Amino acid sequence: MKMERTYLEHAKKILVLGLPLAGSQIAQFAVHMTDVIMMGWYGLDELAALVLASGSWFILFILLAGFAFAVMPLVATASGQGDSTTVRRATRMAIWLSVLAAVLIYPIFGFSDDILMALGQQPHIAAQARPYLAIAGIEMIPALIVAVFRSYFSALERTRVVLFAVIGAVILNAGLNYMFIFGNLGAPELGVMGSAIASLIVNFAMLVVLAIYAAKATPENDLFRNPFKPDWAMFATVFKMGVPIGITSLSEVGLFNAAALMMGWIGTATLAAHGIVLQLTAIAFMTQIGLSQAGTIRVGNAMGRGDEADMRKGALVVVVLSLIMAALSAALFLLLPDLLIGLFIAPDEPARDEVLAIGGVLIFFAAAMQFSDGGQVVALSLLRGLHDTAVPMWLAAISYWLLGMPAGYIFGFVLGWGAEGVWMGFLFGLTAAWVMMSYRFWAQKARLSQAA
Repeated sequence: MKMERTYLEHAKKILVLGLPLAGSQIAQFAVHMTDVIMMGWYGLDELAALVLASGSWFILFILLAGFAFAVMPLVATASGQGDSTTVRRATRMAIWLSVLAAVLIYPIFGFSDDILMALGQQPHIAAQARPYLAIAGIEMIPALIVAVFRSYFSALERTRVVLFAVIGAVILNAGLNYMFIFGNLGAPELGVMGSAIASLIVNFAMLVVLAIYAAKATPENDLFRNPFKPDWAMFATVFKMGVPIGITSLSEVGLFNAAALMMGWIGTATLAAHGIVLQLTAIAFMTQIGLSQAGTIRVGNAMGRGDEADMRKGALVVVVLSLIMAALSAALFLLLPDLLIGLFIAPDEPARDEVLAIGGVLIFFAAAMQFSDGGQVVALSLLRGLHDTAVPMWLAAISYWLLGMPAGYIFGFVLGWGAEGVWMGFLFGLTAAWVMMSYRFWAQKARLSQAA
């Protein structure tokens, strides 16, 4: 069924869908940001260990979450066709794949300190990261299933429940951190390990809440009917879409984590400053993810209805809104750098001035990155709405690892520009991805128009 919407109507529809998605992304990230802020108050070495450990965990999570992300375009397209059976099949097999993948990768966490030291990190920092990752490895199972539910609800345009669930998680996580990191309210003082325990509890709580809501609020999809029944055809479909999505996400996240390792070569204060500015950048990026997911849903839904004109208008509106969001974020970074960075450092931290000085330079690069980072994730998500995941995977690998990563190393260490040079590599790789993926989407859409 085709719909004649104006650009203004598209903007309203995308904002109604995208703002709760952006809010839930920000709230989800706030869980991690709370860990960083509270650990920064606890100690600089502990903060550095958390930056390394959580970054390493997130690399594996984002790779395996490709199966969860595949749910969004599959369910959005099926929903546009009124096909509740495919909705149920895709969601169930994504949960299967997520759990299987989480179990298979768990042994890696047992060798995390050896791996981090082999990558050039300081032994006392790597030693503190290991107990965090041993617990966080268990957390991977509920975290991935929660990601599947989030994609499921988002594709059905039930975004408010995700937002409310994640806001509750932020509050719960802060309270548990207060107990387990610092040893308050009768709990043991566990430092970095306490943060991992808090995150584990929070993800199990979110899983229970979202599963109950799925059963009660979407009975038409009968999501939990025959949960252990194999569906190998859909298993293969989700696998084929999910693997490229996971590798694409890994390419970008791996670039940032590799940069954290390089910052560790420079020094603890540089690594801490990098981690703080990266947190600020990631917060702004969450709004772009929300808009991009709205783009995936609108494009997938329009494709299910066979409405090319609606798809084109919706895509253009998402791109314009992304540029506006990038401009607002960049302005905030440029106007309030010391205030923003200072939130993450205890007032009595001896290295506070050094971290502020380093971060004050890096945040200028973060401001410039708002446009390229937002542009590439929007273009990538629009392609996912078309179920186009294989070619974008290669474009991401080229942009981040053949262009961005070598550029960061050359600028940072060969030319001796240090942390600023590494961030220049970020900017170069993200801009390349933005250009190539945007071209890919509009070329694909033009071919679909001709075929129609």
